[in-house]
Amino acid sequence: MSETSGTRSATPPRFGFRGGGRFGVQMEKPKDARNTVKRIWKYLGRQSIGLIAAIVLVLLTSLLGLLGPYYIGVIIDKYIIPHDVNGSVRMILFLAGIYLLTTALTWLQTFIMINIAQKTINQLRYDLFVKLQTLSLRFFDSRPHGDLMSRVTNDIDNLNSALSQSVTQVISSIISIVGVMIAMFSLNPILAIITLLIVPLMILSTKKIYQYSSSSFIKRQRDIGELNGFVEEKIQGAEVVTLYGKEAQTIEQFGEINDRLRESGRQADTFSGFINPIINFINNLGLGLVIGAGALLVLHESMTIGIIASFVSYSRQFSRPISQIATLLNTIQSAIAGGERVFEIMDEVPEITDKENALVVEKFRGEVNFQHVSFGYQSDQLVLKDINLEANPGEMIALVGPTGSGKTTIVNLLTRFYDIQTGHISIDGNNIKDYRIDDLRKRISIVLQDTYLFSGTILENIRYGRQDATEEEVKTAAKMAWAHYFIKHLPKQYQSEIVSGGTNLSQGQRQLIAIARAILMNSDILILDEATSNIDTRTELHIQRGLKNLMAGRTSFVIAHRLKTIENADKILVIHQGKIIEQGTHEELLNKRGFYQELYAAQFEI
Repeated sequence: MSETSGTRSATPPRFGFRGGGRFGVQMEKPKDARNTVKRIWKYLGRQSIGLIAAIVLVLLTSLLGLLGPYYIGVIIDKYIIPHDVNGSVRMILFLAGIYLLTTALTWLQTFIMINIAQKTINQLRYDLFVKLQTLSLRFFDSRPHGDLMSRVTNDIDNLNSALSQSVTQVISSIISIVGVMIAMFSLNPILAIITLLIVPLMILSTKKIYQYSSSSFIKRQRDIGELNGFVEEKIQGAEVVTLYGKEAQTIEQFGEINDRLRESGRQADTFSGFINPIINFINNLGLGLVIGAGALLVLHESMTIGIIASFVSYSRQFSRPISQIATLLNTIQSAIAGGERVFEIMDEVPEITDKENALVVEKFRGEVNFQHVSFGYQSDQLVLKDINLEANPGEMIALVGPTGSGKTTIVNLLTRFYDIQTGHISIDGNNIKDYRIDDLRKRISIVLQDTYLFSGTILENIRYGRQDATEEEVKTAAKMAWAHYFIKHLPKQYQSEIVSGGTNLSQGQRQLIAIARAILMNSDILILDEATSNIDTRTELHIQRGLKNLMAGRTSFVIAHRLKTIENADKILVIHQGKIIEQGTHEELLNKRGFYQELYAAQFEI
């Protein structure tokens, strides 16, 4: 999959810890429909028993459907024309029984196929979501969330519609076409050949319409994904839109995207909408030819009226499945377009994976080393340049510097959210790539400046990283984070519900819960990325005491703009333009009267 990426500053991407813009994405138009169908069929094959049962039922209903026209001719020739009323009634009841049985079996096959489709889609949706969990932040950073949501929902739903409706109809149509051809040739080869004359015209027309409409269906799916992404972005940023009075501009932008979707949808539906009228015209043309030729044969006493009636019914049965297949092309095209987009994600190769025989770790001492580390979110635009740092077990390392200098990128690399281009990062003497990713990240707790809370209770959010934690342990962590003192005043306290993103809490309250969550994890390495930036000064003093207890005996990396909070750090690293330009204790750096002293003076006006 190709992509064109926007420029990068030193600030990490929006799906890392914070900051950064979204890549611009140029999406390809996948064309391998045959391979997509094969892959969908493999998923269907997992429901082989149900699929076989459905196919058997389709075969039975198709064969029963062939009996109807035959007995219509028999009833006309042998009972109605001779005026045999009792025989006519008896045969009509028999014919009604055939149609009732056909209806019952058709319902049963539909029921089975719906269950097969739901199980197949359930597995496909699950596999897609599992795949998304294995992909790196770089992948998510390069794609709008709304487009990914569209693939998980809209494209999967299109597949579901096709599987539940189209598979049995296509099989039934193929069986009906073959069966009807055999029946027609057995009744009258001349009329059968006349009926077949319309098939090339029907196939050619359908093929031409399909060629024109397929690209429109693919474009429509893409436009739906773009629209979803835009709506999601504007809903999340509703406060900013309102603050800057950009409602009119947002509406105008939505209108442009919506118009593109309308146009692609119009083109897709217009082209595919030609199918039914054209097929109906060809069907009626063929029917007229059959009736005309049949009338001539009756006049020459080469055929009975009953055979013409049977043949007309078979002629309709012959054209109906072709018409159905042509009509189903709309659903099938939409499903294939959606399937291609789904498998496009499934084919993504995870950038960060466990190596074979990866090290299992239950505890880190906390010795961290960066040796000649260089990294860029784009390979030709380095954010970090030849970084060397060392943190001994239990030390507090502070990272300071201007916005966009690369501070957060350093901790992004430590957690293997991204892998470095050159250099070496180790914990306790082993390259971080040698550890199992799950173990590495479980032993590192992170508190971000822009924290995220999930829908659920406060209790569930605090113990998100430790599901086995007791309620008492959760409360202890909340007290250390100074979160307990606002939680206890809520109507349901720890059982209070949080909406997705935690928007029913203040930003400071969300940060307190995030700190409690990190405290509860009790990890060996702690990362604080402006962890108290959204908290008032009085509360911050209480939290700093809790964080001091939390950091005791742990290696800690603290990113801070308020330099007063890191005066007691064991080592302060000053990052500027991707390089460590100064390092030392607070006093040492002030005495150097360099870049750190300028930052400190700017804050405190010394």
